[in-house]
Amino acid sequence: MTYLKKSPWIIHYDASSCNGCDIEVLAALTPLYDVERFGIVNTGNPKHADIFLVTGSVNEQNRQVLINTYELIPDPKVVVAIGICATSGGIFRECYNVMGGIDKVIPVDVYVTGCAARPESIIDGVVQGLGILESKRLAMAEKRAGSRAKAGDAV
Repeated sequence: MTYLKKSPWIIHYDASSCNGCDIEVLAALTPLYDVERFGIVNTGNPKHADIFLVTGSVNEQNRQVLINTYELIPDPKVVVAIGICATSGGIFRECYNVMGGIDKVIPVDVYVTGCAARPESIIDGVVQGLGILESKRLAMAEKRAGSRAKAGDAV
């Protein structure tokens, strides 16, 4: 695991799930599993978040809310799809109103499978997301340094 300069904050969104995975996400935050030992803080504001945890499948009613929440999270950001419904639509994928997993609407970085996903799996997915977040931060820093160098050459 890499060491980040600031504690990563997560935001959780329930996109029409059965609440099984939501309960497991909350269990991962409790002292028994203690995801906070990795410096992770749960927030309710997407403008403060770094990691977007999504449970449930996408339908027409929550599609735009999911997109809006994703766009409010500042770059770099990581999206973690939790549970089989978020990854593929799960048992609801044949329903008339289900579009499928969340990757039909927003890009996903980490997939955590299971019905319901276990807290250990969720924590593992978040830790994988931390590595991806750090690599995205480094890529953004290199891009900024490259654009500054080009601006300096042009002067």
